Amino acid sequence: MILVKTKIGQSNIHGIGLFAAEPIAKGTKVWEFTPGFEVVLDKEQVSRLSEAAREQFFHYAYLSKESRKYVLCTDDARFFNHDDNSNITCIVPRETRIENALECFATRDIQANEEITNNYREFDSTQEI
Repeated sequence: MILVKTKIGQSNIHGIGLFAAEPIAKGTKVWEFTPGFEVVLDKEQVSRLSEAAREQFFHYAYLSKESRKYVLCTDDARFFNHDDNSNITCIVPRETRIENALECFATRDIQANEEITNNYREFDSTQEI
């Protein structure tokens, strides 16, 4: 779930992006996995989707390195674009009992109207090289 004010807009990175609607200070929690808000599906559930739905699902979902389940953000977090030098970092909280737990924090001050990016390789198994 997005925890800061954002807006979507045209990205210079790829298609639509997520942008800060106000300044975000370094260290601010920007997003966190919220059970019941994000959609979580295992591979069998995804395989039962129609071909068109699967294509769209894979475009926006990520495969959790922790649970090996797919997570689809139901808010505009699905518009985070990848950047190797992202301005947020996503980590699994040290002490959690929540499957798929993930939190994302600003790694530096982010200006209003600046695109918010993350490094998919930190949390998405489909991005492993």
